[in-house]
Amino acid sequence: MKSEIVIIGGGASGLMAAYYAARTLVDAGQAAQVTVLEKMPRPARKVMITGKGRCNFTNVKEWNEFSGHIRSKANFVKSAFYNLPSQAVVDWFEGFGMPTVVERGDRAFPASHHASDVVDTLVNACLSLGVKIETEAEVDTIIPGFTVKLTDGREWKCQRVIVATGGLSYPTTGSTGDGLRWAEEMGHHIVPTFPSLTALVPKGYKLQEDRDLHIDRSTPLSELGQALCGVQLKNIQLSLEIEGTEAESEFGDIDFTDGGLEGPVGFQLSRKAVKALVNGSRVSLLLDLKPGVALTELTARIKELWSEIEKDPRSRGVREKERCRILLGKLMPRELIPGFLAMHPEVITLERRGRSDTKVWVNLVSIAKALKTWKFDIAGYVGYERAVVTAGGVSTDDFVAKTMESRIVPGLYLCGEVLDIDADTGGYNLQLAFSTGALAGFNAAKSLQSAS
Repeated sequence: MKSEIVIIGGGASGLMAAYYAARTLVDAGQAAQVTVLEKMPRPARKVMITGKGRCNFTNVKEWNEFSGHIRSKANFVKSAFYNLPSQAVVDWFEGFGMPTVVERGDRAFPASHHASDVVDTLVNACLSLGVKIETEAEVDTIIPGFTVKLTDGREWKCQRVIVATGGLSYPTTGSTGDGLRWAEEMGHHIVPTFPSLTALVPKGYKLQEDRDLHIDRSTPLSELGQALCGVQLKNIQLSLEIEGTEAESEFGDIDFTDGGLEGPVGFQLSRKAVKALVNGSRVSLLLDLKPGVALTELTARIKELWSEIEKDPRSRGVREKERCRILLGKLMPRELIPGFLAMHPEVITLERRGRSDTKVWVNLVSIAKALKTWKFDIAGYVGYERAVVTAGGVSTDDFVAKTMESRIVPGLYLCGEVLDIDADTGGYNLQLAFSTGALAGFNAAKSLQSAS
């Protein structure tokens, strides 16, 4: 079978590459076939689960602010971003009839908050220009020249190949690292990969049998994990410590889940944390539940609250431990108290006065300190099975930033997560997929024109 341009991978970057390749050919009046080979039964499976199915498809920040959220090779994707900026992506979807909304943090969503609308729009835009989308078409090898061999024995002959297979994250959606293997076989360098935007697992959170850093999400929770799981905290400060030195600190929200510590801020810190763990470093997270209040001020406030509780007539006959819970209920969400007490036994001390006489003390200073510096030593992380993105990938040094074409294999283009580019959560990664895909598709088609 023949197709002038073959795109391997029908995800966000692959579909956008297909659209821009076909659009460029149609506008030039050139009859040439663009074909997408997608190994899954349906295209864009990973887009379908993005943002818990709501699909935060871009972030409308300008480049100067947007680029600060790119964790690897921001300069490499600058040309791609300016070729298709985030506002242009919003306009593109709206131009195809998908209403959008922009929410807190400049995050753009389909107005319906259904990821299927994003996928349908991408697919229909491609089909409207004659793009052929072949599903259940798993590629085995790429032979420079180009012959694309499928696992079922079929072959596609083409003049240009765009690899848009994604990284290793969420392998159930089809991202199993095939593109990394093909790129390496053709002489490209691979920057070591690791999961990013993933759950960090505190020590004691899971019933972990071995010492492997990769702790599968399905590993059962411990008693502590069960106490914390489901708690969501807003407006906290979370700091990452590597070998006892602060490496990064973020303000925002976190979630305790069946995986570990997640949420926007947890994800933000996970990239550096996972990299440090892989490199053999000690990693801890310090949680400040009261970032707007100094320790001395917080201590004084806690002493005032304790005094009020003691004077309250309803406290007569109430044991110290229960009074402590009443106090903590005024300082944190009630569902957090069991986990807090489990990790901070020092806030309640027992004083033996005799054989049968024991006094319970509530240590108010310890409570204040724990609220400001709740330390979680990190045992490991959830792997690619539920990591949002893959850090690392095919080295961008081997590709031309203005075209996405390989410096090693002419006519080969890469885009999206298969490359060593990744960013924070909040629409940034999908925007990079769309931008690099559009640039790869446009230039693959342009190079066909100049060759003919």
